[in-house]
Amino acid sequence: MDRGFFLILGAQFLSALADNALFIAALALLKQQLAPEWHLSMLLWCFTVSYVVLAPFAGSFADSMHKGRAMMICNGIKLAGCVGMLAGAPPILAYAVVGFGAAAYSPAKYGLITEYLPHEKLVEANGWLEGATVAAIIFGTVLGGFLTGGQMAALLHRIDLPWPMTTAELAILVIVVIYLAAAWLNLYIPKLNVQLKPLVHGPVQMTKDFISCARRLWVDPQGQLSLAVTTLFWGAGATMRLVVLNWAVIWLAYSMEKATMLIAVVAFGTAFGAVIAGRFVPLKRAFSVLPAGIAMGVLVMSMLLIYDGTLAATLMFIVGALSGFFVVPLNAILQHRGYLLMGAGHSIAVQNFNENIGILVMVGLHALLVKYLSTPLPADASALLIRQFGVGGLPPMHAIVLGFGLFVAVMMVLITVRYRRGVRAGVMHD
Repeated sequence: MDRGFFLILGAQFLSALADNALFIAALALLKQQLAPEWHLSMLLWCFTVSYVVLAPFAGSFADSMHKGRAMMICNGIKLAGCVGMLAGAPPILAYAVVGFGAAAYSPAKYGLITEYLPHEKLVEANGWLEGATVAAIIFGTVLGGFLTGGQMAALLHRIDLPWPMTTAELAILVIVVIYLAAAWLNLYIPKLNVQLKPLVHGPVQMTKDFISCARRLWVDPQGQLSLAVTTLFWGAGATMRLVVLNWAVIWLAYSMEKATMLIAVVAFGTAFGAVIAGRFVPLKRAFSVLPAGIAMGVLVMSMLLIYDGTLAATLMFIVGALSGFFVVPLNAILQHRGYLLMGAGHSIAVQNFNENIGILVMVGLHALLVKYLSTPLPADASALLIRQFGVGGLPPMHAIVLGFGLFVAVMMVLITVRYRRGVRAGVMHD
């Protein structure tokens, strides 16, 4: 790996660091505004919807210019969302603008890696990239929690500032500086000698091209299976952040600041698993990691047996390590197949579309469960449950954790069975 690759890695780290710190800052801003609890899930939902809406155009945008320039433009859009939040725009709306920039950033970032490196280095590069991204999640989450926490609030109270400022507003100001630093690094990313594809078509034709690319990737046996796994992973991963946050606050009686540290432990485990996969799993053996996804779902269900903080942190690290270990090789093979079938930017846009549909569905379901399971059952329904099962109902946290873990485990079993059938049919690498 040379200097150019590490410039790409540094730019990605800073941009992802700011994204994740901003998520915590926006949560704090919503809490300061006394927004309903389900708005917290909708914050992530509105960020993600941009990936789905822009998918037909993001790949064409990324392939129409040198990808370092595309990444710089996208950081500028994220910066605009931060400024909007500081100017008083609704946090959900402003965070959606940040999502707009992130949606266009992703095809440029992964497409650049695919163009820059030979395919045999893609698993290792994805290990580095996922490691840097997850490190950004760790430090971004910790940074956001620190800047919006009680210690910073006490410090702001003691300092005589020329204008009043909340901890959330201070956090957003710091995040603005980080986005500026990421944009500065984008200036130095190497310009590759690749054929650019100018934006010559209108939205209708671009949408048709996108649908054609999506169909091509879903029909390809290896593309189909790896796309199914990464879609499940990112949907589950986004929901996992909310599940762990609620579990830590409700189940373990953690403060919000301490709960964010537990999310950081999951992210640290993911980085560890990603690096191990990048080091020991070659591209041709990418599908051998599928059982790790089944184990991850089973371990999530065991969260309800944990009450000790040390055991909780250990479990979260293992869950994160399993997720990082199984997603990195499959992400690499998906990028390789997509690059061969349709080009780097277009394939990543298709991948983002599917993965973020998964996020929207799973985070939306989580928001609905939090909203409606928290509502007490009618007296007659509760009485019926007591007569039939001896309980007045399943507590919301039990239902959410068990349902989430069971869903992940069952889906990964089905995907593994499909893979084994493909091996026997001769359409998959064993």
